[in-house]
Amino acid sequence: MSTDAVRGWLADQLRQRVVGPDADTRADELFSAEGERWFPEHTPIRRVHADAAMFVGGLRALLLQSLHPLAMAGVAQHSNYRDDPWGRLQRTADFLAATTYGPAGEAERAVARVRAVHRHVHGVASDGRPYSAGDPHLLRWVHLAEIDSFLAAHDRYGADPLTPDERDEYVAQTAVIARALGVPAPPTSARGLRDQLRSFRSELRGTPEAREAARYLVLQPPLPLAARPLYGALAGAAVALLPRWARRPLHLPLLPITETVAVRPAGDVVTRALRWAMQRPPEQPVAY
Repeated sequence: MSTDAVRGWLADQLRQRVVGPDADTRADELFSAEGERWFPEHTPIRRVHADAAMFVGGLRALLLQSLHPLAMAGVAQHSNYRDDPWGRLQRTADFLAATTYGPAGEAERAVARVRAVHRHVHGVASDGRPYSAGDPHLLRWVHLAEIDSFLAAHDRYGADPLTPDERDEYVAQTAVIARALGVPAPPTSARGLRDQLRSFRSELRGTPEAREAARYLVLQPPLPLAARPLYGALAGAAVALLPRWARRPLHLPLLPITETVAVRPAGDVVTRALRWAMQRPPEQPVAY
């Protein structure tokens, strides 16, 4: 198979799974349409969310988010992630693209769709506690785990790492989206992000639902055999970026030497391969 054929195959696989069948139309709606955006060009949020490191960060975020029993109960009871994993990924990718790059109207519609879904996600967790996806406390946890993961992945695998000031600006920019979703007083600096994350530690634990989700995400992806080595490198890189305290509850291994000599270099290779395959314009997400 020629180099161009390999690149085309990889690009097609990525776009079909991350964006869906209407990728070209959706890209025009978000990137070519006129209108003011929530965030100016050449700012940290656009750089971070456009980079291939987001694939590592997204997997890390899902693993970290699962450690909150109430957040995980909502996923286990209301999400069909096993039956429709790519649909969930596409909805998440579209939300990030719409709010980060789309015209203000697209961003507002994306937020409204998420808030409408949250109104229907509520129930009782296996420990007997009620939960609601619209609970500001749970919304805060999901936001913190996501932004911390995106930053961690970009710091390690991003093509253009952020300076300390740019990291603070990134957190402040993501707070705009968090407030729109209903998160009160989200962090606006990297230090604030760390402090708020630390405040959740006493609430986190590995439930059977969380460990099942981790096994699925890391070991059982619904992919053709040809794509599994690439996904395995992404998943390994995501696990390696988790803090030590997050791994034991999910039954994920801590192998410092293996991670240093094999997992992290593999993460470098695969993120570079994704950038090479897609060859997107600057500040346009790699899958679009």
